[in-house]
Amino acid sequence: MSDLKIYNTLAREKQPFSPIEPGKVRMYVCGMTVYDYCHLGHGRVMVVFDMVQRWLRQSGFDVTYVRNITDIDDKIIKRAVENGETISQLTGRFIQAMDEDAAALGVQKPDHEPRATAFVPQMLALIEKLEHKGLAYQGGDGDVNYSVRDFSGYGKLSGKSLDDLRAGERVDVNVGKRDPLDFVLWKAAKASEPEEVKWTSRWGQGRPGWHIECSAMAEQLLGEQFDIHGGGQDLQFPHHENEIAQSEGAHGHQFVNYWMHNGFVRIDNEKMSKSLGNFFTIRDVLKKYDAEVVRFFILRAHYRSPLNYADTNLDDAKQGLTRLYTALKEVPADTLPLDWDDAHAQRLAAAMNDDFNTPMAISGLFDLANEVNKNKSAAAARQLQHLAGTLGLLQRTPEDFLKGRSNLTAGGEIDGNGIAQAALSEQDILLKIQARQAAKIAKDFSTADQIRKDLLADGILLEDKPGGQTEWRRA
Repeated sequence: MSDLKIYNTLAREKQPFSPIEPGKVRMYVCGMTVYDYCHLGHGRVMVVFDMVQRWLRQSGFDVTYVRNITDIDDKIIKRAVENGETISQLTGRFIQAMDEDAAALGVQKPDHEPRATAFVPQMLALIEKLEHKGLAYQGGDGDVNYSVRDFSGYGKLSGKSLDDLRAGERVDVNVGKRDPLDFVLWKAAKASEPEEVKWTSRWGQGRPGWHIECSAMAEQLLGEQFDIHGGGQDLQFPHHENEIAQSEGAHGHQFVNYWMHNGFVRIDNEKMSKSLGNFFTIRDVLKKYDAEVVRFFILRAHYRSPLNYADTNLDDAKQGLTRLYTALKEVPADTLPLDWDDAHAQRLAAAMNDDFNTPMAISGLFDLANEVNKNKSAAAARQLQHLAGTLGLLQRTPEDFLKGRSNLTAGGEIDGNGIAQAALSEQDILLKIQARQAAKIAKDFSTADQIRKDLLADGILLEDKPGGQTEWRRA
């Protein structure tokens, strides 16, 4: 057993982490429904579980990380029809955009990224198994539904009783259901729907419901029982509750050992969501802020806590990350490996092993930066850089960050899709600095001061060094 403890939503407490197979972790995270650009709430899911899988690997586990893509859904069909394009054209475009956004945020690719449309046979096999067990039935409208009251464990993840659910507002009313609580496993095809969303089944043409996708893909890639299932807090009910009902109903044993849910991103005390219309796409945010600043902003909050989006909070994150990079700029790190016996490393490990407490881990990084600044220690700088690397931070050169150079790879900045472009090019800045130096030599201090002020207005800070050298960074 490792030192790691995880807050298990199912148990409602922190529990020591003990994988099913020693040394190996199988983890599934619910991914995106690809009909639009990802908003910052999606970005938080990607960054949080990227952080989780990084720390698991750092801790010596052999990790299999699966994050699915929902590429068939009512919203997808509606958007494609409105746009006059095929489903595959729409989803292909937004999968590419999602990949670009994830890469910008320093999110590593999962080991598997299954698309729902590639696993329909497995979904049909699972539905058939549920039908044989008396947990699924075909309604008069042709849909195949799950019989919630015939699964005794329903509500154990969300803590909701059937009576509570019966009175709730989220219950879907459908005349084809025996009970309003029942949910759809297979949707009968409608004549108005495109042919590419119709699959043949023993219940007639149709397409899978949303919940069955994850049960089938997780089983195919990770087995009937696995270690960790993650996703946003909004998925706890009904999506994850329904996954449990499907998988445990079909197989008769526990589906997942540890359930993890990250908190909402909030704006004005409301959850950020497309349905509320109060969302910022990742691309919107990256027009104003460096992508690593956004990652740092997300990780400064504990993953289970609400994350309040505001420019002031992102500005504060930018200043904090600048402090860390400035320490590394002033004292370059030595080339030795990370020393896990060091007190700062031990502190970070203890924080991360306590349910991935990134705020405490980052607090330790600032203490290390203070030591770098105070003692001019190359060893402390190395520890700072390597320990931050376990969180996917501080892996650029300080000069690249402080000068606002893109942290994207393979071609640099992505043109025209929301990745911020610098207002002033480096060549423009250097020319202005040269003009300022010429003015100072000519004792035209008024012009020199005006150039400094103009650059500051464009977000460029100058720092005069001994010997007449001037360094600059973006504010």
